[in-house]
Amino acid sequence: MAEYVIEMNHIRKEFPGIVANDDITLKLKKGEIHALLGENGAGKSTLMSVLFGLYQPEKGTILKNGEEVKINNPNDATALGIGMVHQHFKLIDVFTVLDNIILGAETTKLGFLQKKEARKRVLELSEKYGLKIDVDAKVEDITVGMQQRVEILKMLYRENEILIFDEPTAVLTPQEIEELMEIMRGFAKEGKSILFITHKLNEIMAVSDRVTVLHKGKYIGTVNTKDVTKQELSTMMVGRPVQLEINKAEAKPKDVVLSVHGLTVPSKVHKNDAVKNVSFDVRKGEIVCIAGIDGNGQTELIHGLTGLEKTTGGTITLCGQDISNASIRLRSQTGMSHIPEDRHKHGLVLDYTLEQNLVLQRFREKRFQNHGFIKFDEVRKYADELIKQYDVRSGQGPVTVARSMSGGNQQKAIIARELDRDADLIVAVQPTRGLDVGAIEYIHGQLIAERDRDKAILLVSLEMEEVMGLSDRILVMYEGEIVGKLDPNKTDAQELGLYMSGAKRNQNGGEVNV
Repeated sequence: MAEYVIEMNHIRKEFPGIVANDDITLKLKKGEIHALLGENGAGKSTLMSVLFGLYQPEKGTILKNGEEVKINNPNDATALGIGMVHQHFKLIDVFTVLDNIILGAETTKLGFLQKKEARKRVLELSEKYGLKIDVDAKVEDITVGMQQRVEILKMLYRENEILIFDEPTAVLTPQEIEELMEIMRGFAKEGKSILFITHKLNEIMAVSDRVTVLHKGKYIGTVNTKDVTKQELSTMMVGRPVQLEINKAEAKPKDVVLSVHGLTVPSKVHKNDAVKNVSFDVRKGEIVCIAGIDGNGQTELIHGLTGLEKTTGGTITLCGQDISNASIRLRSQTGMSHIPEDRHKHGLVLDYTLEQNLVLQRFREKRFQNHGFIKFDEVRKYADELIKQYDVRSGQGPVTVARSMSGGNQQKAIIARELDRDADLIVAVQPTRGLDVGAIEYIHGQLIAERDRDKAILLVSLEMEEVMGLSDRILVMYEGEIVGKLDPNKTDAQELGLYMSGAKRNQNGGEVNV
């Protein structure tokens, strides 16, 4: 029997203006968890898309159990027992969770769909692996974290033996990440082989057996996880030493910039309100973090604040102006910048170029237009400045279509645009989602610098380290309410976890440890 269940030998994949994979070899053993590590745009997702049949390589071969195979499309990959959870989910928004999971693998009898049997099997898988879902909810109405679970269940439903996870924990909470790690360990014990793309060094150290590192499309090396440190891996990945700890001076809060009183936002999924009578302030010169397990009202709260959802009660005051019923554009003009949770749905126009996306909210300014005509030279110059400053990597520079960029570089483009607008309030929802350690180090530094320039920052994060390291104050949401107000210097991850799970709450909403 062959030593490797999958061998990808000397793979080369090109796109206009860029070689995404340049002579890369990757070998996966049966029953192992093999991490694939690299910067944004290093070619990790491209390599996995080649294995899953989404792309055809210009050079190279793929072997399964020692025999060469040709994977022309995802159906071929599925037939070979290869499944993939994509970084950007492949789900149909208007279908239910159940319909998405069984799509393409439907159980039929005499030509009739056996949905009852499929439903039973999906619920059994959900229960077995601790992936809680609402099978009847439409995908467009569920959180990003829930969509992640749907993608995993799709793969499990097809009984794949080779599982590709592309940034699977990017949208999960610490508790959910630990559960997923256990699930992955369970898969490996069952004899399934896992390829695991991540930027999170803690996860690699906790769960992987071996790590393959890519850098700018090239193969750097494969190492046994137990033989390396996080610092060594980060240096292999980025090509330089990286500061893994967040360092910042003590905050000096000043005037209130954002004041929220009694805010109520209805739920799209059920009859109860998603956000219930929430009140808080954010001041100049501080980072206030909303922490909580995904699906406890954070998304709806931010949508209510930014104008993406209608509120049914309460007031929102920004820079002294009531914006409770203002349009998104007016909120933006009043001084609100927004790094959204879903970069594809709310952050970018995917079929626009990078430079068009970078001036989406500013093209009316005199710098970029004259009597209604766009100054294209100025737009290009501005885009080049931001691309260089934030190291946004793209095959064709400012004229690259946003859809063709890696997820991490799409995120960097949004952050560049929103931070450069010089707004009084920065609403940053999972700002480092999908970013490598080098980019995270830079973005954290930028957010702290904005705070120190007297900007007010409202951060929503599912990353425990980010919550504890970046925040000046922490507000914990549970079931649509703020149940804890904590000082990160006087609490720990364990206490924070208790608030997030609803096991502990402040009495009468009073402040604790602040």
